[in-house]
Amino acid sequence: MAFDFILRNARLANGAATGVTVDIAVAGGRIAAIERRVSGDGETVDARGRFVSPGLVESHFHLDKSRILDRVAPLADRRATDHMKRTSAIKHTFTVEDVYARASATLEQCVLNGVTHMRTHVEVDPNVGLRGYEAIERLTKDYAWAIDLQPCVFLQEGWTSVAGAEANVVAALKRGARVVGGAPRYDVDGPGQIERIFALAKELDVDVDIHGDGGFTTHDMMIWQICDLTDRLGWGGRVAIGHGNKYSCLPLAALEALGRRLAGSGVAVTVLPATDLYTSGRHLEHSVIRGVADANALIAQGANCSIATNNVLNPFTPYGDSSLVRIANLYANIVQRGTVEDLSECFAMLTDRPARILRKRDYGIAIGNPADLIVWNANSPAEVVATVAQPLMGFKRGRRIFTRELPDLHRPS
Repeated sequence: MAFDFILRNARLANGAATGVTVDIAVAGGRIAAIERRVSGDGETVDARGRFVSPGLVESHFHLDKSRILDRVAPLADRRATDHMKRTSAIKHTFTVEDVYARASATLEQCVLNGVTHMRTHVEVDPNVGLRGYEAIERLTKDYAWAIDLQPCVFLQEGWTSVAGAEANVVAALKRGARVVGGAPRYDVDGPGQIERIFALAKELDVDVDIHGDGGFTTHDMMIWQICDLTDRLGWGGRVAIGHGNKYSCLPLAALEALGRRLAGSGVAVTVLPATDLYTSGRHLEHSVIRGVADANALIAQGANCSIATNNVLNPFTPYGDSSLVRIANLYANIVQRGTVEDLSECFAMLTDRPARILRKRDYGIAIGNPADLIVWNANSPAEVVATVAQPLMGFKRGRRIFTRELPDLHRPS
């Protein structure tokens, strides 16, 4: 039989401990066979016994406001908390071409780090309008060869009292965005914004992904309202909340109860370690809280969670190389998770779990699924996270999209 190509000697997650390898044959951009040894014609690529995973999934990113530190540099005051205000002050300078240029540079970094699927939040506040969304529309088409982009449109700076703001959200949803979000923390009526988000989701049959529960108080968490509305609308499996800093301040029993409620309602949590760590605890001068929720504890109660990058090189997170694996390693350090089982779960929060949040029904290494494959310089999912392993090759729908050469030591003769 003729195949497009065969990836030989691939070590899958279930063969990490035994060292068993398989061949993965691809035809028409999809996985056609997974066997110990595939017979057939076609280009052959040797994985050399390395771990092979499906492409990584970024479930919460902000392409439109990446790489803006040249316009709004970080403040020297460590306790400053005006990240949103300072970003808002320069959003009027965003043009379609400007957003496209910055976002494409960031997107290419993500691809080179193994990402083949992404949900990117796009701000459509009146001071930027639909310019950011138009740029993301173009990126979605221009980079379809390497990555699937799923825009989530939202208002960062307020909804219920901002004249004309909702019209931008509705316009983007009617142009094709399939996810609606929000930032109720910055609204004069946060609960009212959440109600409106779910009403729009029901009316236009779109998913929900809300920035929520940032901060350190736990008596005022919005997650309960979000779960109630999810139950009422029957939107389980279609709702996510990003950040959840407050959950890091819950005692274990309360955190476990939250995990059970999330599981029952079908609401997922995306933890954003770099941003959450950078922005948390700024009211404290010592013993500063981490502000990063323990997603492993929520998963243990049946909830679905993911780990994502959020921001790169802007006031909310003034660093980043678009390595999602590095973010997972940071997360594991913060929440002190180091067993093989814990680190394997961390890798799942970059792959299978966020794929469920994006509702990718044909995701993963299985016959018939798109051949989105990453070859790692590691032997297992846990090792990828523990060592911040580099991806050596990437394939999107069976076509190679990047190759990374390993550095070579030159020993003296």
